[in-house]
Amino acid sequence: MNHLKKILLATTVAAIGTGFAAPAFAEDVTLTIESWRNDDLPIWQEKLIPAFEAKNPGIKLNFAPSAPTEYDAALGAKLDAGSAGDIITCRPFDKSLALFQKGQLASLNDLPGIDKFSSVAKSAWITDDGKDTFCVPVAAVIHGFIYNKEAFDKLGISVPQTEDEFFAALEKIKADGTYIPLAMGTKDLWEAATMGYQNIGPNYWKGEEGRLALIAGKQKLTDPQWVEPFATLAKWAPYMGDGFEAQTYPDSQNLFTLGRAAIYPAGSWEIAGFNQQAQFKMGAFPPPVKKAGDECYISDHTDLAIGLNAKSAHPAEAKKFLEWVASPEFAEIYANALPGFFSLSSTPVKMQDPLAEEFVSWRQKCKPTIRSTYQILSRGTPNLENETWTESANVINGTDTPQQAAEKLQKGLDSWFRPAAK
Repeated sequence: MNHLKKILLATTVAAIGTGFAAPAFAEDVTLTIESWRNDDLPIWQEKLIPAFEAKNPGIKLNFAPSAPTEYDAALGAKLDAGSAGDIITCRPFDKSLALFQKGQLASLNDLPGIDKFSSVAKSAWITDDGKDTFCVPVAAVIHGFIYNKEAFDKLGISVPQTEDEFFAALEKIKADGTYIPLAMGTKDLWEAATMGYQNIGPNYWKGEEGRLALIAGKQKLTDPQWVEPFATLAKWAPYMGDGFEAQTYPDSQNLFTLGRAAIYPAGSWEIAGFNQQAQFKMGAFPPPVKKAGDECYISDHTDLAIGLNAKSAHPAEAKKFLEWVASPEFAEIYANALPGFFSLSSTPVKMQDPLAEEFVSWRQKCKPTIRSTYQILSRGTPNLENETWTESANVINGTDTPQQAAEKLQKGLDSWFRPAAK
């Protein structure tokens, strides 16, 4: 037996003989992160997890996503059984609110950094009375229009600022005949509402002002500011190409990325895919205002947040992680790894992707809002969100007038919704 082994053996025997245990070393705590974003696994493994663990020795992260279609049911079952991970990726609005109301998500009111988020950013993860925030806002998607720069240059078209300029551009593109002016269809319904009505509508109902007035019962969907965007949407039909009624969402994507259409009514989530598929230079512009000098509004829609399992065995370590999620470092890594999913932090993030930088720059000049149907107003039957899909398509297809569409939506809402205050 060599000298070192003799010393170690003697030390161990002495410790046992005197009743003292050998010194113990604290084990690393591993936090498991539940998520539906299985496409994000490489980003977590290669960028986010190494960045956090480098500054937080003793805490390990395990990103364990489920399939998106299975996430809600799987998470609910695990939370009920007490087997869910420490960290919960939060859907926006009612699904996460229900988890908080069941005591399965912890309140994060006192989390350092939670004050770095605006009321609009927190709107998807806050109680109706505004007293509890239960997830750290992470990402939003912004609506606007992506355009083919080569088409605009070829036809001598400037980026439209007003609706008159927008329709003049569509008319010029149509007259030339090389490109379909607008790549959008109505077959999938949601496309007409999400990239149509909810895209341009905030300029009419003044974003949060109108949305909150609708919830309070102070405005109705039959008021002019809610009917007018339907009227504008109806004017898109002549520019959407032959057979747009049978055109699906993937069809619209393909028409644009193959260079056959000049303008794509968009959500910023398209950026990464379009960058890979399109062989031409692209630009983006926000929804044109009704007339020069009008204040502009954008749909800056809350998409994803991260919260704390109220029954986590490691709440202190989990809160340390969530504090990092609320930091500018996390925001910069995440937003640049996923261009088009923008940080909800009030601290601006410099985007490396030029198209993403264009979208996010609108926050500096336009007021943000979320989609009008998502908070509170789609909890009943008929569901206002789904009904808005149908009526947006009907208006473009010409089967309903803007006024008829608005009346149907308001009648459906009135059948179950009672505003808290008139």
